[in-house]
Amino acid sequence: MAACTTTYFEAGRSWNARVAEHNAQLMARQPQLRRRMRTPEFYFARHIDNSRLVKAADPVRVREMRLFCAAICVLFSLAMIYAMQHFSAIESGYRVEQEKQTLNQLREENRQLRLAEAELTQPGRIDMMARQLGLAAPQPGQVIHPNARLDSSAPVEARLAAPVSAAQ
Repeated sequence: MAACTTTYFEAGRSWNARVAEHNAQLMARQPQLRRRMRTPEFYFARHIDNSRLVKAADPVRVREMRLFCAAICVLFSLAMIYAMQHFSAIESGYRVEQEKQTLNQLREENRQLRLAEAELTQPGRIDMMARQLGLAAPQPGQVIHPNARLDSSAPVEARLAAPVSAAQ
């Protein structure tokens, strides 16, 4: 049995008129249907008046529904807490991996800088650059180390020192 639906355009007509028109359409289509359905379909209008029915309050059902809603809320809260912890663990894992990559990148950069420093501080390279600038190797006794102790047997260079006055 097919259902009869009311559309926006049919709202102005009465129910009986719509049922009668639908029955007429079904009867007109019957010869075209290759005799699959041997009996015609009819819709009978039934007027059911439920205006006097009043829903009775059922305290047991209300309590069951409240308990069910509370249980669902608790279950939902637990699922959300679990999901939040799970996603924060995944996020912290991504952060750890990103920090590891940053650490590896900084280590590689540090290695490159140490190689560059070692290359730039080679004595042979410094000596070659000094000779290109016209500098010569220091003569013996020309280099004085400030932290070195004077050896009493070594020759000492004479210096002229200003006299120390007693007034100072």
